Amino acid sequence: MIDREQFIELIIEPTLEDLGLYSTAASELVLGTCLQESQLRYLKQLGTGPALGVCQMEPATHDDLWANYLQYRGKLAAAVMDIGGPDALDLIHNLKYAVAMCRVHYRRVREPLPQAGDLKRQAAYWKKYYNTNLGKGTEEEYINSWRKGHER
Repeated sequence: MIDREQFIELIIEPTLEDLGLYSTAASELVLGTCLQESQLRYLKQLGTGPALGVCQMEPATHDDLWANYLQYRGKLAAAVMDIGGPDALDLIHNLKYAVAMCRVHYRRVREPLPQAGDLKRQAAYWKKYYNTNLGKGTEEEYINSWRKGHER
């Protein structure tokens, strides 16, 4: 497993700052997504699933973000391109790119991010907007993954 503190300090925070999308709430949500989706261990979905990277984003979601969101946001698209992409396989090879695309995914949502420190609302937000009602993950799993990821 990647060290959580180093992942925050060296990957999440500088990436979100480079995108101009940093906040403590955003950092926590991206970290929680990574802890839930990959436990900061897996770079490809276990089994036959298509999800890639520490945030376990599906290539179809990745491609849709480029085609229907980033394409119309030149400044943000350029900031993401400075980090990596636009190939979905870069989600595996580039931790910062995976984090950037996760944050872009949440940026696309019109509902504001949950407040920093509100783990229950972060779990609900992740479930609704990242895992969706079709996903197998639960809010309880997100909370448990967060807590497990914060154990020393």
